[in-house]
Amino acid sequence: MYGDVNLLFACQRRKEYNSSSHRDSVDKAIAMNYLTLARQLTQNAETIRSLVTGLSTEQMRWKPTAKEWSILEVINHLYDEEREDFRQRVDYVLHRPGEEPPGIDPEGWVTARGYNLRDPDESVQNFLHERRQSVGWLEGLEAPRWDSAYIHPAGFTLCAGDLLSSWLAHDFLHLRQLVELHYAWVRRQSAPYTVDYAGDW
Repeated sequence: MYGDVNLLFACQRRKEYNSSSHRDSVDKAIAMNYLTLARQLTQNAETIRSLVTGLSTEQMRWKPTAKEWSILEVINHLYDEEREDFRQRVDYVLHRPGEEPPGIDPEGWVTARGYNLRDPDESVQNFLHERRQSVGWLEGLEAPRWDSAYIHPAGFTLCAGDLLSSWLAHDFLHLRQLVELHYAWVRRQSAPYTVDYAGDW
């Protein structure tokens, strides 16, 4: 389904297309691709919702170790990333060239903003609301230039297309994390029995 997702990584390769017909075909493919990715962001939100609703407050706040995140911390991380990182950075690269996006501190915010102390139901709804805002914003873009580039303070270049693709990939990283937290919880709750018969993890 996402075999053409590399079309979003067009910072340099677009320059290889000299004829207007080639440029037009690439532009159309990129436009189709970003709307596909936007739809996948909606689907991912529903998958995330299914993994974080109907759980006890104990499970939402539980952390396998002191250094690992809880489910509640993951959902609040996704909420802040949605409104202060990905959507905002894509907007800056597309519409505010040369301007530096506000700084972020995803790791530090977990404790500084007290993610694990927040209300679980409200936290889930906050994320879902921001995701709806994001998808609506993406769908409303007019002829976005996904090859628009931004030089990161660390010295590397990011295109708007790189950020959009990373936005979707970020979902999958944390979907994996949520599944791992569910698995660890089942192992913990099953004692003195084991889950070994389920197969290797």
